[in-house]
Amino acid sequence: MSKLTLDRILQSQGFGARKWCRELIVSGEVSIAGETVRDYRTKYETSDFTYSVYGEEWLYREHVYIALNKPADYECSRKPSHHPGVLSLLPEQFSHRDVQSVGRLDHDTTGLLLMSDDGAFIHAQSSPKSHIPKVYVATTHEPVTPELVAKLLGGVKLNDEPAPLAALLCNKIGEHELEIVLEQGKYHQVKRMLAAAGNHCAALNRSQIGLLKLEALGLELGEWCFLSAEKMGQLTAT
Repeated sequence: MSKLTLDRILQSQGFGARKWCRELIVSGEVSIAGETVRDYRTKYETSDFTYSVYGEEWLYREHVYIALNKPADYECSRKPSHHPGVLSLLPEQFSHRDVQSVGRLDHDTTGLLLMSDDGAFIHAQSSPKSHIPKVYVATTHEPVTPELVAKLLGGVKLNDEPAPLAALLCNKIGEHELEIVLEQGKYHQVKRMLAAAGNHCAALNRSQIGLLKLEALGLELGEWCFLSAEKMGQLTAT
């Protein structure tokens, strides 16, 4: 961490261009430790630095690491075409600091979605070489049978894949519901695997990445939270 002027701090945190951040400060919209600050030239140590904008308190973060409980009918794109983008569920400044989703969930898929402005983190989480398992709960059109589970565990052939794709784990958890664990992250993989195995996906929810469980975060649909160091560590643990 280093010392930065207050206007540069606000700019780095996504509150707008430097000129606009200066206007925020001069107009009295920024406070530190409960005291209004109007001098944008003052430098502050960014480590554990807290400040308030429009009365809302924030902690300086070099990068943000976010978990979102994604609702249906939201697109994981910075330029959505048919539905609102997931960025609309976050504070506006996150868009200005180039926060983006880590991988993608289909617009009709719900559940745990990671978001960040850390390119190295996004790459590490998205790369097939990382072998990070992801847990999904799929609701099926037809009943879940032992034969369906066996096919998904044994591997099914998809049209554009050179070799069959298999689930790491697969369990029936309801008459029309199964839990499936994958690590490849191919396009529409769960839906395509179910279709190739003779069933179809009616609804899909991602419940876990690595050892990080959505349930443990306590997020309602559409809610988000910053990830603590402990939760971050669970993303790569298996």
